[in-house]
Amino acid sequence: MTGFLIATIITVFAAWFIIKNYQPQTVLLLAGLALLLITAFFFPDRSILYGPAKSTGWIGWDIFAFVKESLATQVAGIGLIIMAAGGFADYMDHIKASNAMVDACIKPLQLIKAPYVILAVGYILSQLLHVAISSAAGLAMLLLVTFFPVLVRLGVSKAAAASMIGMSAFMDLGPAVGTANLAAKHAGMEAAVYFAHYQLPLAMGVMATVAVLIFFTARYFDAKDGPAFAGATPQPAGEPEVSRAPAFYALLPVFPVVLVLVFSPLFISAVKIDVVTAMIIGTLLAFCCELLVKRDFKTACKGVQAFFKGMGTMFTSIVSLLVCADVFAQGLQIIGAVDFIINTVQTAGFGFGIMTLVMALLVCVTAALTGSGVAAFFSFSGLAPGIAAKFGASAVSMILPMQLMAGMGRSISPVAGVIIAVSRAGECSPFMIVRRTFIPALGGMAAMLVINGVFN
Repeated sequence: MTGFLIATIITVFAAWFIIKNYQPQTVLLLAGLALLLITAFFFPDRSILYGPAKSTGWIGWDIFAFVKESLATQVAGIGLIIMAAGGFADYMDHIKASNAMVDACIKPLQLIKAPYVILAVGYILSQLLHVAISSAAGLAMLLLVTFFPVLVRLGVSKAAAASMIGMSAFMDLGPAVGTANLAAKHAGMEAAVYFAHYQLPLAMGVMATVAVLIFFTARYFDAKDGPAFAGATPQPAGEPEVSRAPAFYALLPVFPVVLVLVFSPLFISAVKIDVVTAMIIGTLLAFCCELLVKRDFKTACKGVQAFFKGMGTMFTSIVSLLVCADVFAQGLQIIGAVDFIINTVQTAGFGFGIMTLVMALLVCVTAALTGSGVAAFFSFSGLAPGIAAKFGASAVSMILPMQLMAGMGRSISPVAGVIIAVSRAGECSPFMIVRRTFIPALGGMAAMLVINGVFN
């Protein structure tokens, strides 16, 4: 009980600082170190070593060695996957392959003359694009440039179009997404299997639900607020047109995803290609395409630097957060807070389903308050396998709704970077965007929890 109260107080302080826009990495790291320090002094019978790591010889240094072990473990594992995926995404942006893929997918929708149907179908298409374009913000920016003007020209209000794009990454799907890779690791399976056997079947029902709700809520709010009809913003005179990539470049962003899925237990089990290897192969293939198209070896070599810069950016923003969140989550577990919650739920007679709901809602609320689905999921994902084991249940049954809830919570957060960005395009406040995304998001969350409860 004492450990739980201490952990609750520290968690509340950490949440308050993050909500006030303090750097989440530093806040989570300090909170985790505080939990370890309190455990070392007040609960000396509990080990504060990171897994099977050996003691430095003094408990004071063991606390900081804990961070080193977490850094080594996360960077060598899921962190490398996240950095490789981020670097590949940046390289695809650099050579404009992402734009080519979006253009290829958007063109067929322009043939339909029902604007709100296009809006709903556009959500499904953009959600599927997220499988290849792992960055939620990057996908939203591409859609704002390409699809947003099309929707507005067809008669959808700017606010409705911006709100739909704000939900384009409602669920973080695919083997290239960092949270999905971490979820697969905790579930004890390959990312391709996690995506194809668990994420995708559940996502189909959720996407259909969200698309229908987007159709009706967009029409309702446009009728209520008055649609803001406007044409696409013309390009300023005198500015050169943005160069376009060849049409076949549209295949490059999905190439690593295809490799991971094909060379996995799903299809060809004799050969196995992990996400990092697939990203490296995809990058070299894109490099060869650049040589073929531009016929400039020096320029093509320089372009690959975008891959490595992207890896560094992902370490700074995401992997560092992963390490600090891991220290915090491990601190919660070591001090006994997680065991207290589990024992309380079991004593009260609640089953695994209620515990799964509690953990999923905890991730959702954290993502909505902080605007970061990554921070929310990374903070609590490490707790799921242990909780599921104590209930004698499969870890994936808990980790799947938690992982999907991270993106869902982000879509109803007025402080999320994606929501703020699309609100500017929609010429309204982030709160107006959230008002439009709330009902589809709520319906999607309910559908996800119901489907997960029935089939998992």
